Amino acid sequence: ILLKKIDAFHYVQLGTAYRGLQPVPDEEVIDLYGGTQHIPLYQMSGFYGKGPPIKQFVDIFSLLETALLSCVVDLEFDQAQHCKDATDAIREIEQDVEKCILRGDEMFAVLSRLVARGKQLFLITSSPFRFVDKGTRHIVGPDGRQLFDVVIVRADKPSFCTDRRKPFRKPHEKGSLQWDRITRLEKGKIYGQGDLSDLLRLTEWRGPRVLYFGDHLYSDLADLMLRHGRRPGAIIPELEREIRIRVQTCQDAESRQVLAARVRERPELRRPTKALFHAQFGSIFRTFHSPTYFSRRLVRFSDLYMASLSGLLNCRVDFTFYPRRTPLQHEAPLWMDQLRTGCSKTPFLGDMAHIR
Repeated sequence: ILLKKIDAFHYVQLGTAYRGLQPVPDEEVIDLYGGTQHIPLYQMSGFYGKGPPIKQFVDIFSLLETALLSCVVDLEFDQAQHCKDATDAIREIEQDVEKCILRGDEMFAVLSRLVARGKQLFLITSSPFRFVDKGTRHIVGPDGRQLFDVVIVRADKPSFCTDRRKPFRKPHEKGSLQWDRITRLEKGKIYGQGDLSDLLRLTEWRGPRVLYFGDHLYSDLADLMLRHGRRPGAIIPELEREIRIRVQTCQDAESRQVLAARVRERPELRRPTKALFHAQFGSIFRTFHSPTYFSRRLVRFSDLYMASLSGLLNCRVDFTFYPRRTPLQHEAPLWMDQLRTGCSKTPFLGDMAHIR
């Protein structure tokens, strides 16, 4: 098993390949892929980021999975089965939820504010009732569940968005599901399974005014955006730290030394600059100058993204997010027009374009 960082063009970023806790030499990585860093399309994951043969780690649970895999990768085992065992083990964090999940006072503030302004809230998760109940009490507070108009557990995402044959069911307190027919979704009640088409029919929540947040590009966001035209928002906890680093707010001596050295010699700084974001893999958004594979899929499947829902506290409830216009290759940016005005030579696309 190799853990590696891949950019938007399927190239492995050298210096980010690990076998367990040990880095893999660049020469071995290049040799592994036939003298290049490029991974062919047929070796990449399926649409939902799962193998074979490559599994993408793209949500908060991935931190625990990769740590566990890295610690035991040197043991003799069936690799595919071990990945499954690691995933199953991560789900046991409900037994120690206070140690594994941060309490978020700001989360309660965000949700309460939305409710006070007449917004309807829903929670859809693939986790079982016990985990959702304990987690919600810990994160939002003992009455946090009452903020939601609809709570759905064991949703089995992403099939929740594509399967039209699973009715909603009421769970017993012990976790099993009842077979009573559900004709309406009541506030304060918990429902299991179901599908998106039934949810829309029972709630009449339709149109672009519905905003859905999730932390997994495939299970949470992709089908909602591609199949149903929903407006997805992505939660990326690492974003908060990356923004601090990019605006150079780190004023400790080591950071100042790294930034100063970058001005003098960019190539020599690639490795230490990568370590500012993450010692092994660098920024989750870029592989040096190229966007990562994760970043490319993120932009495809989400309309906006933030480190936490608490970021909404900085915006009015009726605030409109206007995306920055991304110019095409033939569209001259403003600074090019200014350059034409101030220079005798008129630049053309070849002066500005960087070809990989």
